[in-house]
Amino acid sequence: MSFYKAINYWVLGGFDGGKGSFEAIDDAVAMGMDGLELTVGDCIPIDITAVECAQIKVAAAEVGIRIRTLATGFYWGCSLGSPDEMERTKAIEFTCKYIKIAAAMGAETILVVPGAVDVDWDPSRPVVSYQTVWDNSVKSLNQLLPEAEKNNVNIALENVWNKFLLSPMEMKMYVDQFDSNNIGVYFDTGNCLINGYPQHWIEILGSRIKAVHIKNFKRSDSAGGLHGFGDDLMAGDIDFEAVKKALETYCPDVPLTAEMIPFSRLPDMVLPDMVLACDTASKLLKMF
Repeated sequence: MSFYKAINYWVLGGFDGGKGSFEAIDDAVAMGMDGLELTVGDCIPIDITAVECAQIKVAAAEVGIRIRTLATGFYWGCSLGSPDEMERTKAIEFTCKYIKIAAAMGAETILVVPGAVDVDWDPSRPVVSYQTVWDNSVKSLNQLLPEAEKNNVNIALENVWNKFLLSPMEMKMYVDQFDSNNIGVYFDTGNCLINGYPQHWIEILGSRIKAVHIKNFKRSDSAGGLHGFGDDLMAGDIDFEAVKKALETYCPDVPLTAEMIPFSRLPDMVLPDMVLACDTASKLLKMF
């Protein structure tokens, strides 16, 4: 079968949004991608107008590129699960705008981090109890779901290193409590490898998965850290044949997006990296 294959903006344009969305669209075309995942808060400003969104949508469509998903790094510094009411309000307001941007661009899914017990790489962020993150993020998402449903946009919760929703069963229980088709999972193949296997997550979550980030990870020292995320999509411990089979079986229509952030290069990681982007795109096409 043929999967929709896209590349995430960050490897093309970096974290400061210096490369415009139109140039990134051209890059995606040149690499043979079906789509491009733009990022909100850097490439796409949160105050972008509906007219500007429509211009990006049209420009992408004219060259055969779809924008099915959007991502953001916003939630690491402003959490939907925070114990601080003002912070939660800010995160909710951002997400409402994020949903409207997705709708205006024709994107079906946005990546959302529901909350974090801690942020290992940012000591300024507090440690929050798991129960508090659960309770507050549920409240926040319940406020956001009417907006998502009105705009026909999926809120897809990422499995990420936030010490929250650490297994597919937890994620399944969390998502199912909302009883809405507009909330699901943005599944990251590399992120789960620290304590599991992506094909197992896919089997359990099934149609709850709204989108997938494709990246690899090398375990070391009984798990590994950020340096396990390398700069070669094919180098790592993921069995991509098993992942492909699971996707074909349980969620064949979800968009696949390569998200290549080579933390293995720290402290000398530099993005954008078009050599890395082209290599990643070529390997994504070969794998899927």
